Amino acid sequence: MKKENIRIVFMGTPEFAVESLKSLVENGYNVVAVVTQPDKPVGRHQDKLQPSAVKQYALEHDLPVLQPEKMKDANFIEELRAYHADLQVVVAFRMLPEVVWAMPRLGTFNVHAALLPQYRGAAPINWAVINGETETGVTTFFLDKDIDTGRIIMQKPFAIPDTADVEYVYDGLMHLGAEIARETIDLIASKLPEGDLTGVDFTYILEEISVPQGHEDKVLYAAPKIFKETCVINWNQSAKTVYDFVRGLSPYPGTWSELYSESSNIKPIVIKIFKTAKTEQPAVDAIGTLVVRKNQLYVNTADYLLELLELQVSGKKRMDARAFLNGFKEIDTYRFKAVDVK
Repeated sequence: MKKENIRIVFMGTPEFAVESLKSLVENGYNVVAVVTQPDKPVGRHQDKLQPSAVKQYALEHDLPVLQPEKMKDANFIEELRAYHADLQVVVAFRMLPEVVWAMPRLGTFNVHAALLPQYRGAAPINWAVINGETETGVTTFFLDKDIDTGRIIMQKPFAIPDTADVEYVYDGLMHLGAEIARETIDLIASKLPEGDLTGVDFTYILEEISVPQGHEDKVLYAAPKIFKETCVINWNQSAKTVYDFVRGLSPYPGTWSELYSESSNIKPIVIKIFKTAKTEQPAVDAIGTLVVRKNQLYVNTADYLLELLELQVSGKKRMDARAFLNGFKEIDTYRFKAVDVK
């Protein structure tokens, strides 16, 4: 079957998903409708509605948009069914009920930003960098009843340089995800005969192009959702661990730590840390204490000094370490709270 004859419903919300939708539209795939999250209230008084990045792109290209509050809503199910989709493509969207993912005759596949079965969950890109991985990738798999466990169709690896932050990996996987989405549809189309497909056993065809997620001999790493409390730095770890943690959450949402003075009762200051550098200089003092050498700022970790390069004081703009030091007197009396994260 030609790819143009496969009716596709695309589901996604953020910028990451736009690249895949754009790729399908610009390469002649038959996207008949788009499903995305409802518009979000924004502004100081929450009195304005902000459409998702996917909705904005869809409207610019005259694609019908569905925005259900609840995925099991009867009216939404009826409206979705009316598009007679052969296939649904999901990129960075919410969990789907079976009544939705099982609707198309060719099933529903998801583009996941990791090499499954590793990093199942909501934040696979962040956790791969946080854990110091040197490689991640993208996976397409058919949805089933459990989250991120369906049969794998295709995978593409992506190298993570030691200096890369999550923004770099996000951008790389966003484009790689668009590529694998097209190739997955092409693979499905290549297995389908031309002409009337009434009575064709699609289950057999789809199983032929996919494999179960084997992981019996692997230690699996999860990718749970990131919250504010997730981002607090635990200085009681090695410099390499803290270094990876910072770049795995930079630039957004950003790691943070409380800085306080040992010589005063000043309220602790929340500092966001966006960029650090490893050193070969052994720690010289208590964990969390600061060291200034030639206008360079370091923190004592469990083993080595970690250099702080880019920071942000609460309520101020992001700055380099030199500008940060210019704003502090008696910096040697300050230290970061050595939080021991459980």
